[in-house]
Parts: sequence; structure tokens; C-alpha cells
Amino acid sequence: QESNVPIVMLTGRSEEPDKLVGLEIGADDYVTKPFSPKELVARVRAVLRRTERPRVDSEIVRVGDVMLDIPRMRATVADRPVELTPTEFQLVTTMAREPGRVFTRGQLLDAVHGVAFESYERAIDAHVKNIRHKLESDPARPRYLLTVYGVGYRFADLDE
Repeated sequence: QESNVPIVMLTGRSEEPDKLVGLEIGADDYVTKPFSPKELVARVRAVLRRTERPRVDSEIVRVGDVMLDIPRMRATVADRPVELTPTEFQLVTTMAREPGRVFTRGQLLDAVHGVAFESYERAIDAHVKNIRHKLESDPARPRYLLTVYGVGYRFADLDE
């Protein structure tokens, strides 16, 4: 049967034939004991990233006056070019593709770097501050990149 639910096998069987059978019967990843919790989390996130992306992402993302040209890594606000670093561009793109959705710092780190480490989650705050200074006419009262206190950030859904 076909399913979109990713499967990660956790097992004590570490021989190559066992791994091959596990993967052939449908597992998306195969983890053998012993494993660290951090490794398991990283593997689960990797499997989720691979299974979440079958959708075709638009090459141009527009939210209000913000326009993101993904292939060219160009951003504009009201037709004014905005220079973003690759990390800033990726963060804005991640949130702007789903306006209104709240992203935790960990989810944003994972989207940018492929894995989230708790000690680096506050780095997202610094990136957001820099992005606001570039995107917003008044960074102290952001219109696009909004803080959800105690949780993370969201890109404004200007159609609300």
C-alpha cells in the first residue's frame, strides 16, 4: 500500500541484510541501537523535510508589497530592492510561503540549516532584527515580520 506517512525504523539489528530489508519494505530511514536522542531528532526532521516537499513551490512569492524571486534570490518591498543575506532570504522565504503560520525558532533554524540546536535558537532573533531593518519602514512597529511572544515568528497574512 502507498502512504505519505514517513517511517523510521528503530532496531537493534545492524547487519546490512537487515537494513536492506527494512528499507525495501518501505522504511524511509533505518536507525540502529544505540543511537543518541539528537541523532534520532535530526533523522526524523530530515525524513519530514523530504516528505513535505513534493509540493511545487512557486518561484515568485508575493505577500502584500513584499515580492520574493526565489531563483534569483531577490527581494523587493513596494518595488524597492532589498539586499538580504542568503540566510535572511531563506528565513523570509520560509515564512512568506505560509503567511500567518507561526514558526518556532527551532523550525526556522531547521529550515535554514537542516537541524536545530537549542543553543543557536537565539541567533534567529538577530536575523529577524536585521531583516526588519531591511524590510520594514518602521522596524519598531513591524508590518510584515511579526513576533508571536513565547513562541516565535510569523509573516503577516495581509489578506486577513
